[in-house]
Amino acid sequence: MKDQEFFQQRIQRLRDEIGRIIVGQRAVVDGVLTCLVADGHVLLEGVPGLGKTLLVRTLSECLGLMHRRIQFTPDLMPADILGTQILEETPDGRRQIRFQEGPVFTQILLADEINRATP
Repeated sequence: MKDQEFFQQRIQRLRDEIGRIIVGQRAVVDGVLTCLVADGHVLLEGVPGLGKTLLVRTLSECLGLMHRRIQFTPDLMPADILGTQILEETPDGRRQIRFQEGPVFTQILLADEINRATP
């Protein structure tokens, strides 16, 4: 089997698997898969209830990838996205600084309601 045929079969299988959950959004699913293959980013716009969050969750589950979600708000801080340094005490009583990763450290990131963020 040629590489192209193998790739097409894999994408079709992924499309079918996503289509079992996401119904009636074939063009959106194809666009997301195209961006995934092209190593790009996707901006999904639409009214609530179209399944944008479900699509991201389904895609990550079908691919076995970790996903996280950031809910954008006017008071969102960089540390809410990137993470922060935390001072903690070790079992032997010493203090140490540990980096707590933010949601950006994932394989698929859903940035939800970006229109609510401050400019």
